[in-house]
Amino acid sequence: MDKSLHDHPSTPRTKDEKQALMNRLKRVEGQVRGIQKMVDEDRYCVDILIQISAIQAALKNVGFTITERHIKHCVSDAIQSGEGNETIEELMSVMKQFSK
Repeated sequence: MDKSLHDHPSTPRTKDEKQALMNRLKRVEGQVRGIQKMVDEDRYCVDILIQISAIQAALKNVGFTITERHIKHCVSDAIQSGEGNETIEELMSVMKQFSK
């Protein structure tokens, strides 16, 4: 993976947090494989689009979960250490990309 955008230390995710995220991402991976199979089988376009929409919603939920944790830990810690503005600007930049 790419190097982080910042030099701030991050609070490691708990084992349960990691497992929950991994389970969600594996479910999304399975959904993507399902779409690949649907395309291969020449399934009805609307059925494929509905599955794509479900994947987008699932990924958005993973993103919201990670965003919430980032705010509660990383942003909060940065504010307390006097680096809040930089961290908030970084988050806002990512959120703009996220909302495209």
